[in-house]
Amino acid sequence: MQTNELTFGEFIKQKRKEKKMVGRELSAAAGITPEYLCEIEKGRKVAVSEGIMEKMIQALMLTEKETALFYDLAAVARKTVSVSADLPEYIMSHELVRTALRTAKKHNIPDEKWEKFIQEMVREG
Repeated sequence: MQTNELTFGEFIKQKRKEKKMVGRELSAAAGITPEYLCEIEKGRKVAVSEGIMEKMIQALMLTEKETALFYDLAAVARKTVSVSADLPEYIMSHELVRTALRTAKKHNIPDEKWEKFIQEMVREG
């Protein structure tokens, strides 16, 4: 998996420092305590909600690519992903799969287009 060898916490700390933010600023923006942010940055806590992650993304002004990496690192840190048990390893080991899924989500791709895509893959496979 392409995660730049950073942990979720290290990534947050790195981006926070790049933005010249102190921990108290980011924790306030995310709606968490400075102590909890410190635990996240040190890798001791990872179970942050989607809402907290969104607030961190906004506060850190992450690019689309940085946001994708942020989510990927969070998934790795959690060690659990809420998709069928046979899929997480495949998804997390193929960056293009994650990109395709995020693109489909962003553009709200309907089932009909997914069906055509799957039929095309089967024909070529």
